[in-house]
Amino acid sequence: MAISNVRYGEGVTKEIGMDLQNLGAKRVCLMTDRNLSQLPPVDAVLNSLTKSGINFQMYDNVRVEPTDQSFLDAIEFAKKGEFDAYVAVGGGSVIDTCKAANLYASSPTSDFLDYVNAPIGKGKAVTVPLKPLIAVPTTAGTGSETTGVAIFDFKELKVKTGIASRAIKPTLGIIDPLHTLSMPERIVANSGFDVLCHALESYTALPYKMRSPCPSNPINRPAYQGSNPISDVWALHALRIVAKYLKRAIRNPEDREARANMHLASAFAGIGFGNAGVHLCHGMSYPISGLVKTYKPKDYNVDHSLVPHGLSVVLTSPAVFAFTAQVHPERHLEAAEILGADIRTARIKDAGLILADTLRKFLFDLNVDDGLAAIGYSKADIPALVKGTLPQERVTKLSPRPQTEEDLSALFEASMKLY
Repeated sequence: MAISNVRYGEGVTKEIGMDLQNLGAKRVCLMTDRNLSQLPPVDAVLNSLTKSGINFQMYDNVRVEPTDQSFLDAIEFAKKGEFDAYVAVGGGSVIDTCKAANLYASSPTSDFLDYVNAPIGKGKAVTVPLKPLIAVPTTAGTGSETTGVAIFDFKELKVKTGIASRAIKPTLGIIDPLHTLSMPERIVANSGFDVLCHALESYTALPYKMRSPCPSNPINRPAYQGSNPISDVWALHALRIVAKYLKRAIRNPEDREARANMHLASAFAGIGFGNAGVHLCHGMSYPISGLVKTYKPKDYNVDHSLVPHGLSVVLTSPAVFAFTAQVHPERHLEAAEILGADIRTARIKDAGLILADTLRKFLFDLNVDDGLAAIGYSKADIPALVKGTLPQERVTKLSPRPQTEEDLSALFEASMKLY
């Protein structure tokens, strides 16, 4: 198991300057995005750095849903700055970008594709020491503050991929629920759907004992190891919090209890999937995001088309879990019950359909777009979506049920319309 140190509580951001002093940091890189640079979470960090006399430079050019080019821009800034510590203030896009900047600035002679997941990149093991990175998440979604994963759009192939190594996980995650109060409704919803799928996918992933072959050296053991007894605890606990608090957090921005609990659930699910992994919802989401046409979501202040990550993941969830439930149906039924299904008279062989129906109702209640067709896709796009899923072996191989190209086509087709 590998997770970052985590500090939780309202207002703990004020300690970040002292943390950097304690680390002996002399040149700090503060990464965020243009929107957040004007908002209270970044103000709180700046006040703490200034109060502690920390010398820092700010990079606010992070792209929401980063690309290989936006990663490279941040890496260039990090290399020139010769920083000895990093602070990332934002959602998964910011934290992932900062992880990449820290990695490649610490390994300046490496080619960009050296550490990118195979088969798109070389998937080399990270053997260089990295600088300390403190992550301050402002969304309740990715759990990136606890994981060794950084995801980006590889524009040439129009597909999402990433870097996965325990070496890049943050040194410290500062989980300050005050930061979630500035999140608009749809960002709360979409980031919450990411938590939901992290929990569901890691709990239903291929069990760790069934993965093979065993790596010849522990350094080659992947971050994502399959469902396991420790990750299960975190995934189920996160799922229960989502069931209780996500709708409240979306519908009432003043509900501090709900938003604080979703912030914790994001970290809990991160601990779960950061070690167990995710599977088909995420594997299929990467081309859904990468092949985006003209879709621009409500509440996202961006100048480019994008499908928010959490939305791209959750739209396939009913079809995916109906498909995977043939293996370990009892886990799928347990998840459905946690999300509100009455399973007293349920038959185990119906577990997938019950979980799929429960998810559809959950999404319908939260005004989620009616499937892939509603965000601009049609049946004609299915071959390209399948082609974009095939390189995602790092996650698709964690599905408890193996899948053919025909299976993937059927799953995308079933996800065109939800209701």
